[in-house]
Amino acid sequence: MRLAALTRAYRRRAPGEPRAIGYLYILPALIVYAVFLLYPFGQSVWLSFVHWDGLTVATPAGFDNYRALFTDPSLRAPFLHALLLLVFYAALPVAIGLLLAAVMSRARVRGMTFFRTVLFLPQVLALIVVGVAWRSILAPDGLLNDALRAVGLGGLARPWLGDYTWALPAVGVVGTWVGTGLCMVLFLAGAQRIPRELYEAARMDGAGPLREFRTVTLPGLRPQIAVALTLTIVAGLRNFDLIYITTSGGPGNATSVPAYEVYHRAFETNQVGSAAAVGVALTVLIFVLTVTVSRLVEGRRA
Repeated sequence: MRLAALTRAYRRRAPGEPRAIGYLYILPALIVYAVFLLYPFGQSVWLSFVHWDGLTVATPAGFDNYRALFTDPSLRAPFLHALLLLVFYAALPVAIGLLLAAVMSRARVRGMTFFRTVLFLPQVLALIVVGVAWRSILAPDGLLNDALRAVGLGGLARPWLGDYTWALPAVGVVGTWVGTGLCMVLFLAGAQRIPRELYEAARMDGAGPLREFRTVTLPGLRPQIAVALTLTIVAGLRNFDLIYITTSGGPGNATSVPAYEVYHRAFETNQVGSAAAVGVALTVLIFVLTVTVSRLVEGRRA
Protein backbone atom coordinates (compact mmCIF):
# COMPACT_ATOMS: atom_id res chain seq x y z
CA MET A 1 0.00 0.00 0.00
CA ARG A 2 2.80 2.39 0.90
CA LEU A 3 4.53 1.60 -2.41
CA ALA A 4 1.32 2.33 -4.35
CA ALA A 5 0.90 5.67 -2.54
CA LEU A 6 4.48 6.67 -3.35
CA THR A 7 3.94 5.70 -6.98
CA ARG A 8 0.81 7.86 -7.23
CA ALA A 9 2.60 10.80 -5.59
CA TYR A 10 5.49 10.45 -8.03
CA ARG A 11 3.16 10.40 -11.01
CA ARG A 12 1.48 13.60 -9.81
CA ARG A 13 4.82 15.43 -9.90
CA ALA A 14 5.99 17.10 -13.06
CA PRO A 15 8.65 15.12 -14.92
CA GLY A 16 12.28 16.09 -14.52
CA GLU A 17 14.06 17.89 -11.68
CA PRO A 18 12.18 19.91 -9.03
CA ARG A 19 11.21 23.42 -10.08
CA ALA A 20 13.78 24.98 -7.75
CA ILE A 21 16.55 23.14 -9.63
CA GLY A 22 15.17 24.46 -12.90
CA TYR A 23 15.49 28.04 -11.65
CA LEU A 24 19.14 27.38 -10.81
CA TYR A 25 19.80 26.49 -14.45
CA ILE A 26 18.53 29.86 -15.68
CA LEU A 27 19.93 31.88 -12.76
CA PRO A 28 23.12 33.00 -14.61
CA ALA A 29 21.04 34.31 -17.53
CA LEU A 30 18.64 36.03 -15.12
CA ILE A 31 21.55 37.75 -13.39
CA VAL A 32 22.97 39.03 -16.67
CA TYR A 33 19.47 40.13 -17.74
CA ALA A 34 18.91 41.98 -14.48
CA VAL A 35 22.32 43.69 -14.46
CA PHE A 36 22.37 44.81 -18.09
CA LEU A 37 18.65 45.41 -18.75
CA LEU A 38 16.40 45.62 -15.70
CA TYR A 39 18.75 47.77 -13.59
CA PRO A 40 19.43 50.32 -16.39
CA PHE A 41 15.71 50.44 -17.16
CA GLY A 42 14.97 51.10 -13.49
CA GLN A 43 17.55 53.91 -13.54
CA SER A 44 15.86 55.38 -16.62
CA VAL A 45 12.49 55.30 -14.88
CA TRP A 46 13.98 57.16 -11.92
CA LEU A 47 15.66 59.73 -14.16
CA SER A 48 12.38 60.34 -15.97
CA PHE A 49 10.96 61.86 -12.77
CA VAL A 50 13.74 64.44 -12.31
CA HIS A 51 15.16 67.47 -14.05
CA TRP A 52 18.85 66.82 -14.66
CA ASP A 53 21.43 68.13 -17.08
CA GLY A 54 23.91 65.32 -16.46
CA LEU A 55 26.26 67.46 -14.35
CA THR A 56 24.51 69.36 -11.59
CA VAL A 57 22.27 68.03 -8.82
CA ALA A 58 18.99 66.57 -10.06
CA THR A 59 15.73 68.18 -8.92
CA PRO A 60 12.34 66.45 -8.65
CA ALA A 61 10.12 66.89 -11.69
CA GLY A 62 7.11 64.79 -10.80
CA PHE A 63 5.21 63.92 -13.96
CA ASP A 64 6.38 67.04 -15.83
CA ASN A 65 8.55 65.06 -18.25
CA TYR A 66 5.70 62.71 -19.10
CA ARG A 67 3.19 65.55 -19.34
CA ALA A 68 5.47 67.21 -21.89
CA LEU A 69 5.12 64.16 -24.15
CA PHE A 70 1.52 65.21 -24.75
CA THR A 71 1.82 69.00 -24.56
CA ASP A 72 5.19 69.74 -26.24
CA PRO A 73 4.92 69.58 -30.06
CA SER A 74 8.65 68.85 -30.35
CA LEU A 75 8.09 65.66 -28.34
CA ARG A 76 4.77 64.65 -29.90
CA ALA A 77 6.14 64.86 -33.44
CA PRO A 78 8.79 62.11 -33.06
CA PHE A 79 6.17 59.61 -31.90
CA LEU A 80 3.86 60.54 -34.78
CA HIS A 81 6.77 60.14 -37.19
CA ALA A 82 7.56 56.72 -35.71
CA LEU A 83 3.97 55.55 -36.15
CA LEU A 84 3.99 56.75 -39.76
CA LEU A 85 7.29 54.97 -40.40
CA LEU A 86 5.68 51.70 -39.24
CA VAL A 87 3.83 51.71 -42.57
CA PHE A 88 7.23 51.55 -44.32
CA TYR A 89 9.09 49.44 -41.75
CA ALA A 90 6.37 46.88 -40.94
CA ALA A 91 3.26 46.96 -43.16
CA LEU A 92 4.98 47.24 -46.55
CA PRO A 93 7.76 44.69 -45.86
CA VAL A 94 5.19 42.15 -44.64
CA ALA A 95 2.90 42.75 -47.63
CA ILE A 96 5.74 42.63 -50.18
CA GLY A 97 7.31 39.65 -48.41
CA LEU A 98 4.02 37.75 -48.62
CA LEU A 99 3.73 38.54 -52.32
CA LEU A 100 7.30 37.45 -53.07
CA ALA A 101 6.94 34.29 -51.00
CA ALA A 102 3.70 33.39 -52.77
CA VAL A 103 5.30 33.88 -56.19
CA MET A 104 8.55 32.07 -55.35
CA SER A 105 6.78 29.13 -53.74
CA ARG A 106 4.62 28.56 -56.84
CA ALA A 107 6.93 29.52 -59.69
CA ARG A 108 9.95 27.53 -60.79
CA VAL A 109 12.35 30.16 -62.07
CA ARG A 110 16.00 29.57 -62.84
CA GLY A 111 18.30 31.43 -60.51
CA MET A 112 15.74 31.53 -57.68
CA THR A 113 18.47 31.05 -55.07
CA PHE A 114 20.30 34.08 -56.44
CA PHE A 115 17.14 36.23 -56.22
CA ARG A 116 16.51 35.11 -52.64
CA THR A 117 20.09 35.94 -51.69
CA VAL A 118 19.91 39.40 -53.25
CA LEU A 119 16.61 40.20 -51.53
CA PHE A 120 17.96 39.03 -48.15
CA LEU A 121 21.28 40.87 -48.57
CA PRO A 122 20.20 44.06 -46.69
CA GLN A 123 19.79 41.96 -43.54
CA VAL A 124 23.49 41.08 -43.44
CA LEU A 125 24.65 44.67 -43.95
CA ALA A 126 25.25 46.98 -41.01
CA LEU A 127 22.67 49.77 -40.90
CA ILE A 128 25.51 52.28 -40.84
CA VAL A 129 26.62 50.98 -44.25
CA VAL A 130 23.01 51.04 -45.49
CA GLY A 131 22.58 54.62 -44.30
CA VAL A 132 25.78 55.85 -45.95
CA ALA A 133 24.90 54.14 -49.24
CA TRP A 134 21.35 55.49 -49.38
CA ARG A 135 22.46 58.97 -48.31
CA SER A 136 24.64 58.99 -51.40
CA ILE A 137 21.82 57.64 -53.61
CA LEU A 138 19.30 60.20 -52.36
CA ALA A 139 21.66 63.19 -52.46
CA PRO A 140 20.83 66.11 -54.82
CA ASP A 141 23.55 64.86 -57.19
CA GLY A 142 22.97 61.22 -56.32
CA LEU A 143 22.10 58.19 -58.39
CA LEU A 144 18.33 58.54 -58.07
CA ASN A 145 18.20 62.10 -59.39
CA ASP A 146 20.67 61.24 -62.15
CA ALA A 147 18.43 58.34 -63.20
CA LEU A 148 15.35 60.58 -63.23
CA ARG A 149 17.11 63.15 -65.39
CA ALA A 150 18.37 60.42 -67.73
CA VAL A 151 14.82 59.24 -68.49
CA GLY A 152 13.43 62.77 -68.93
CA LEU A 153 11.89 63.09 -65.46
CA GLY A 154 14.26 65.76 -64.19
CA GLY A 155 11.29 67.74 -62.87
CA LEU A 156 10.87 65.09 -60.18
CA ALA A 157 14.47 65.38 -58.99
CA ARG A 158 14.83 66.98 -55.57
CA PRO A 159 17.04 66.87 -52.46
CA TRP A 160 15.10 63.93 -51.04
CA LEU A 161 16.64 63.97 -47.57
CA GLY A 162 16.50 67.76 -47.33
CA ASP A 163 12.88 68.19 -48.39
CA TYR A 164 10.38 68.74 -45.56
CA THR A 165 7.71 66.76 -47.41
CA TRP A 166 9.76 63.87 -48.79
CA ALA A 167 12.50 63.33 -46.18
CA LEU A 168 10.43 61.04 -43.94
CA PRO A 169 9.03 58.89 -46.80
CA ALA A 170 12.55 58.67 -48.27
CA VAL A 171 13.90 57.25 -45.01
CA GLY A 172 10.86 54.97 -44.85
CA VAL A 173 11.62 53.52 -48.29
CA VAL A 174 15.08 52.59 -47.02
CA GLY A 175 13.43 50.78 -44.11
CA THR A 176 11.17 48.91 -46.52
CA TRP A 177 14.18 47.83 -48.56
CA VAL A 178 15.91 46.54 -45.43
CA GLY A 179 12.97 44.64 -43.95
CA THR A 180 11.47 42.99 -47.02
CA GLY A 181 14.13 40.28 -47.33
CA LEU A 182 13.68 39.14 -43.73
CA CYS A 183 9.91 38.87 -44.12
CA MET A 184 10.27 36.98 -47.40
CA VAL A 185 12.61 34.38 -45.88
CA LEU A 186 10.32 33.88 -42.88
CA PHE A 187 7.31 33.36 -45.13
CA LEU A 188 9.15 31.03 -47.50
CA ALA A 189 10.18 28.87 -44.53
CA GLY A 190 6.61 28.85 -43.25
CA ALA A 191 5.15 28.04 -46.67
CA GLN A 192 7.30 24.91 -46.88
CA ARG A 193 5.60 23.59 -43.73
CA ILE A 194 2.08 23.89 -45.11
CA PRO A 195 0.87 20.41 -46.19
CA ARG A 196 0.66 20.04 -49.98
CA GLU A 197 -2.63 18.20 -49.51
CA LEU A 198 -4.34 21.46 -48.55
CA TYR A 199 -3.33 23.05 -51.85
CA GLU A 200 -4.46 19.99 -53.78
CA ALA A 201 -7.83 20.03 -52.00
CA ALA A 202 -8.23 23.74 -52.75
CA ARG A 203 -7.49 23.17 -56.44
CA MET A 204 -9.96 20.29 -56.58
CA ASP A 205 -12.60 22.69 -55.22
CA GLY A 206 -11.83 25.05 -58.10
CA ALA A 207 -9.81 27.63 -56.13
CA GLY A 208 -7.67 29.99 -58.15
CA PRO A 209 -4.33 31.44 -57.07
CA LEU A 210 -5.89 34.32 -55.09
CA ARG A 211 -8.42 32.16 -53.27
CA GLU A 212 -5.76 29.53 -52.63
CA PHE A 213 -3.53 32.21 -51.12
CA ARG A 214 -6.35 33.58 -48.96
CA THR A 215 -7.73 30.26 -47.69
CA VAL A 216 -4.57 28.13 -47.42
CA THR A 217 -1.37 30.17 -47.42
CA LEU A 218 -2.40 33.05 -45.17
CA PRO A 219 -3.86 30.87 -42.36
CA GLY A 220 -0.79 28.63 -42.54
CA LEU A 221 1.55 31.60 -42.20
CA ARG A 222 -0.08 33.22 -39.17
CA PRO A 223 2.81 32.37 -36.79
CA GLN A 224 5.37 33.70 -39.28
CA ILE A 225 3.32 36.85 -39.86
CA ALA A 226 3.21 37.47 -36.12
CA VAL A 227 6.99 37.05 -35.88
CA ALA A 228 7.62 39.27 -38.90
CA LEU A 229 5.33 42.02 -37.62
CA THR A 230 6.91 41.88 -34.17
CA LEU A 231 10.46 42.11 -35.52
CA THR A 232 9.68 44.88 -38.00
CA ILE A 233 7.64 46.93 -35.52
CA VAL A 234 10.42 46.77 -32.94
CA ALA A 235 13.01 47.65 -35.59
CA GLY A 236 10.89 50.56 -36.81
CA LEU A 237 10.29 52.04 -33.37
CA ARG A 238 13.92 51.55 -32.31
CA ASN A 239 15.16 53.14 -35.52
CA PHE A 240 18.18 55.32 -34.77
CA ASP A 241 21.03 54.37 -37.10
CA LEU A 242 19.37 55.30 -40.37
CA ILE A 243 18.00 58.58 -39.02
CA TYR A 244 21.33 59.57 -37.51
CA ILE A 245 23.32 58.78 -40.65
CA THR A 246 20.90 60.08 -43.29
CA THR A 247 19.14 63.13 -41.82
CA SER A 248 20.07 63.61 -38.12
CA GLY A 249 16.38 64.29 -37.53
CA GLY A 250 16.21 67.05 -40.14
CA PRO A 251 15.33 69.07 -41.99
CA GLY A 252 14.18 70.82 -38.83
CA ASN A 253 12.61 67.94 -36.93
CA ALA A 254 10.82 66.46 -39.97
CA THR A 255 12.42 63.03 -39.49
CA SER A 256 12.99 63.03 -35.75
CA VAL A 257 11.94 59.76 -34.07
CA PRO A 258 11.85 58.79 -30.37
CA ALA A 259 15.14 56.86 -30.38
CA TYR A 260 16.95 59.79 -31.99
CA GLU A 261 15.21 62.23 -29.64
CA VAL A 262 16.58 60.29 -26.66
CA TYR A 263 20.11 60.75 -28.00
CA HIS A 264 19.53 64.40 -28.94
CA ARG A 265 18.11 65.42 -25.56
CA ALA A 266 20.50 63.38 -23.42
CA PHE A 267 23.80 64.16 -25.16
CA GLU A 268 23.24 67.35 -27.16
CA THR A 269 20.82 69.51 -25.15
CA ASN A 270 21.51 68.02 -21.68
CA GLN A 271 17.86 67.24 -20.89
CA VAL A 272 18.51 63.84 -19.34
CA GLY A 273 15.20 63.60 -17.50
CA SER A 274 13.21 64.38 -20.63
CA ALA A 275 15.29 61.88 -22.64
CA ALA A 276 14.63 59.19 -20.04
CA ALA A 277 10.87 59.86 -20.20
CA VAL A 278 10.95 59.49 -23.99
CA GLY A 279 12.87 56.22 -23.65
CA VAL A 280 10.45 54.79 -21.08
CA ALA A 281 7.43 55.84 -23.16
CA LEU A 282 9.01 54.22 -26.23
CA THR A 283 9.56 50.98 -24.30
CA VAL A 284 5.92 50.93 -23.19
CA LEU A 285 4.74 51.64 -26.74
CA ILE A 286 6.84 48.78 -28.15
CA PHE A 287 5.51 46.40 -25.50
CA VAL A 288 1.88 47.36 -26.11
CA LEU A 289 2.15 47.08 -29.90
CA THR A 290 3.96 43.73 -29.87
CA VAL A 291 1.48 42.19 -27.41
CA THR A 292 -1.42 43.52 -29.49
CA VAL A 293 0.06 42.08 -32.68
CA SER A 294 0.60 38.71 -31.03
CA ARG A 295 -3.02 38.54 -29.86
CA LEU A 296 -4.56 39.77 -33.07
CA VAL A 297 -2.47 37.81 -35.57
CA GLU A 298 -1.98 34.54 -33.72
CA GLY A 299 -5.52 34.57 -32.34
CA ARG A 300 -4.56 33.54 -28.85
CA ARG A 301 -3.40 35.06 -25.60
CA ALA A 302 0.20 36.35 -25.78
